[in-house]
Amino acid sequence: MIEVKSIDKPDERRDFHKGHLEVCNLTGMSFGIATFEPGWRWSESVKPIVGTESCEVHHNGLVLRGRLHIRMNDGTEAEIGPGELFVAPPGHDAWVVGDEQVITYDFAGGAAEYAKSKKG
Repeated sequence: MIEVKSIDKPDERRDFHKGHLEVCNLTGMSFGIATFEPGWRWSESVKPIVGTESCEVHHNGLVLRGRLHIRMNDGTEAEIGPGELFVAPPGHDAWVVGDEQVITYDFAGGAAEYAKSKKG
């Protein structure tokens, strides 16, 4: 069966400090559209929601707009910008670089769990 869904009509929206995530669910895939405002940082905006020391979601992404900096727990770092694909395994922090809004697409399926509280 073929599934078609418009990203203009997401199934869910999760708001957090200085950003939000829109999620489209299809069989076998959760697709995320993340919007991060200037000043957004995972450790300040999402960590209080999920309660982990670093982001434990795997991301396969594409930056559409703005610049994003990712630092892995092992200290490796990368800065990514428009038109660049990235893979970020669990165990990282990330933040907006500069004063332009960041928009990313996440194809890994991590959108299903991103920014969800782990508290029962």
